[in-house]
Amino acid sequence: MRIGEIAALVGVTSRAVRHYHHLGLLPEPERLSNGYRVYSVRDAVLLARIRRLSELGLSLDEVRDVLADDAGRELAEVLAELDEDLARQEEQIRARRRRLAELTAGTLPPEGPVSPTLARLLRAMPETDSVVAAKDRELLTLLDVAGGGDEAIYDALHSLIESPDVLALYERLDELADAATDDPRVGPLATDLVVLFSDAVLDAMPEQDGPPLEGIGDAILADLAPAQAEVGRRVMEALVEKQRQRAEKKRDGEGSG
Repeated sequence: MRIGEIAALVGVTSRAVRHYHHLGLLPEPERLSNGYRVYSVRDAVLLARIRRLSELGLSLDEVRDVLADDAGRELAEVLAELDEDLARQEEQIRARRRRLAELTAGTLPPEGPVSPTLARLLRAMPETDSVVAAKDRELLTLLDVAGGGDEAIYDALHSLIESPDVLALYERLDELADAATDDPRVGPLATDLVVLFSDAVLDAMPEQDGPPLEGIGDAILADLAPAQAEVGRRVMEALVEKQRQRAEKKRDGEGSG
């Protein structure tokens, strides 16, 4: 193969091939009597590997180190690794196309691209003008993007958001927007909210090593009105306590067995 042919085969420019020669990444091939370079299949494989490593974000110095470690390997082994790289690329492309298809079809929620499990949950949430409901959606989206969401929790939350009482509870929360933390409606509302959380949600919740509102919990409550935040605090504490009791009961059952 001539330089133009190997460049076209691998998908780079002839200038890039010459640059790799200059840097010592790609050894100079044999030349014909007329001075033209003649490249072999092994040269093409090496050039393809240089391209692949560069596309993965490695600097040319890092590419040189990787190629040095690969010296002496059989051609079949190098080809197999390149095939694995291409297979991974194909799967990544398919996954991205699936996400684009969802977006084009309008099946994603207004919050934008989120995990498929959360997208199903958001679509199942009832339509409402509730301010607190809107905050819940924003929070779920934030946790999902930040990697703090969990598919098991999303699936378990369906029983909560599909409850016929959920809209009335959101309305009661909205009514506390200007209330004080000692408002008599706070306690009953917190109790009614706790009832909605099924055992499946409790099982999906991560166990708490410290106070239930440490870290992000504090930030969540700070975004609510005082009385609403007090309801949230009581709900979280009650759920953590229920979770602890369930874990103790489970351990006691295992111990007696």
